[in-house]
Amino acid sequence: MPGARDPPQNHLLAALPAAERERLFPELERVAMALGEVLYESGGKLHHVYFPADCIVSLLYVMADGASAEIAVVGSEGIVGTALFMGGETTPNRAVVQSAGCAYRLKAERLKAEFGRSGVMQHLLLRYTQALITQMAQTAVCNRHHSVDQRLCRRLLFSLDRLSSNELRMTQEVMANTLGVRREGITEAAGKLQAAGLINYRRGRITVLDRARLQARVCECYAVVKREFDRLLPSEQTE
Repeated sequence: MPGARDPPQNHLLAALPAAERERLFPELERVAMALGEVLYESGGKLHHVYFPADCIVSLLYVMADGASAEIAVVGSEGIVGTALFMGGETTPNRAVVQSAGCAYRLKAERLKAEFGRSGVMQHLLLRYTQALITQMAQTAVCNRHHSVDQRLCRRLLFSLDRLSSNELRMTQEVMANTLGVRREGITEAAGKLQAAGLINYRRGRITVLDRARLQARVCECYAVVKREFDRLLPSEQTE
């Protein structure tokens, strides 16, 4: 178990003061997060929240016909399961692991009790929720007004911000579901980025070769979301 002087990789947990660490850290369970694992389905009751360490979780809205589109991504900066402390027990979206790794799991009752103390944890979670809402809103605008290759750039940069590697595991089918477009559109968009020397894509693996040029090509939505996360949330672990 992580101790008060050994904070998890998750930035929200790492930002807690000693007293809150001592209460919460013994309750955390480190769990493996397998690629493609569904943490919860639309409408399902939430029994736990997850604080990602080195994985990425995609929040997807799924239509009645099975079609889906990503509304947000959560990595080491955040928490999966905001509905619990916002007053709900269920959520209309699906949470799926998009990049394997590990996370810290906490029982729903324990999180709600800590949130109710109105301490630092509550403050951090509310600020994170504001940043997450910004990401969701900007994603909706981006999906309506920007090209598929710009949206793909945005999604790749979001992933890079949450990983220590420049290599992502993501098939064309997953990318299509994530961006809510046809697979052919992803093939064309990824082909453009590869031809320009920004990425290398093969066998479900995307390697970003030139992040600076990728940022130059992306739409304004990436910067809007990043600025809000940087403004509202801790970016480094505390000692």
